[in-house]
Amino acid sequence: MLTFVRSNHPKNRSLAGFSLTAAIVLSNMALSSVAAQQPLSPGLPFKRGEELIYQAEFKKGLLRGVDVAEFTYRADVERAPTDVWSNLPLIRLVGDVVTKGFFIGLVGYHFHEHVESSVTPSARFPMFDSNPFNVLHTGKIEERGKREWTSDAVFNHQTREVAWTIHEVNQNQTAQTTTIRFSEPIQDVLTVIYFLRTQRLEVGKSFDVPLTDSGRVFRLSVAVLERKKISTVIGRVDAFRIEPAIFGDSGLVRSRGQFSIWITDDDRHLPVKAQLKVDLGTFDIKLKRLSFPETRQAR
Repeated sequence: MLTFVRSNHPKNRSLAGFSLTAAIVLSNMALSSVAAQQPLSPGLPFKRGEELIYQAEFKKGLLRGVDVAEFTYRADVERAPTDVWSNLPLIRLVGDVVTKGFFIGLVGYHFHEHVESSVTPSARFPMFDSNPFNVLHTGKIEERGKREWTSDAVFNHQTREVAWTIHEVNQNQTAQTTTIRFSEPIQDVLTVIYFLRTQRLEVGKSFDVPLTDSGRVFRLSVAVLERKKISTVIGRVDAFRIEPAIFGDSGLVRSRGQFSIWITDDDRHLPVKAQLKVDLGTFDIKLKRLSFPETRQAR
């Protein structure tokens, strides 16, 4: 669940920042019974109960293939439609990233991030709408070593304001609340992954995505660099390589680096691979499993 985020917390993160804006990416399991899988909303490329599990490996010099983290993403309907949001379902997106043994020795602490976002599809949605869904709420728990933060964001799309409340759990400090204005289609560090899956990708194209995290708003520029066939856990597929500009003084991460994501050129728009290059080394993130409720029950 790559997050590549700049936050109000002390210390710039290495894998923490690679927890969700990239996060992304995808299947030990065959895609049988696709016809039985129910879409979350007409036109959305991700299906009800879809679960994506990624493995991150670290390499630098002669050190290769060291497992350092696991990313899990899930999408489902949280409740039935209501009149408030034009009878559209409320979709619940969940992302988790947890580090493994070698990462702790690499940076000196264990890291875990859990993010839950509630979105409702745009009433206008045909596929590739510029605003495929509206983010309503974001909740996040982040653990770094012995420190833990919680953050909560509530979005008001009428006033175009988001209220962030951030609290360091194991410190005797009052929670900080910040209200900031945004432009549409605003995303958080989890929903941006799903937003990218709704976009029409063409080599040479670039676009901007408004993104909010930890009481701040950024503009994430995304470039579509190439299309080629690659080998993945779901077979050889045609995929676009996109590059979100997350690094630099005005980016989400104040350091040097490069981040690429490969998204399949089919109706699923699956992020199957990502790569993060930073001074510390290179992180390769690959999809390891794609599953749905019926296939998980069968195992």
